[in-house]
Amino acid sequence: MSIIELFLLAVGLSMDAFAVSICKGLSMPKLDVKKMIIVGVYFGGFQALMPTLGYLLGVSFKDMISAIDHWVAFILLALIGISMIREACSDEEEKVDDSVAFKAMVPLAIATSIDALAAGVTFAFLDVSIGWAVSFIGVITFTFSTIGVKVGNVFGTRYQKKAEVAGGIILILLGSKILLEHLGVLTL
Repeated sequence: MSIIELFLLAVGLSMDAFAVSICKGLSMPKLDVKKMIIVGVYFGGFQALMPTLGYLLGVSFKDMISAIDHWVAFILLALIGISMIREACSDEEEKVDDSVAFKAMVPLAIATSIDALAAGVTFAFLDVSIGWAVSFIGVITFTFSTIGVKVGNVFGTRYQKKAEVAGGIILILLGSKILLEHLGVLTL
């Protein structure tokens, strides 16, 4: 996986955290840099942890499905992308307050990083340095999350749904590229 592909994957995976961070920022009466960093650490940390767990899970059954690994990667990334787009298009509003306490942040961090767990499974089938990949994903998510708090505090939810749709499209396109390369249809 190239650095550009890894960057696009990290951006796509971070969009859920970015959207929730916008809500966090929106709920803050006054921008609090300490809270902004705490939000980034939770989301970035879990976005790094979950693909690591997914990778370990994927490695355990890699030999059993290596003949269809490109299909597994495509299906997982496509499902994650479709789910993100569906969430963005739903009328259901996320209820988020400005608390950054452990009991408030852990459920949000887990919820926004479940897709990263599935993406981590695909890493087991690709040529990826897992330590570098999860660190990169964590840093990108930290960055997007802290920016999301600021954006939410300044602009409100104007960009939340667009970010989720963009993230979903990126993941679907990456999954399609992996599949097409393995089928020999696309050579880059």
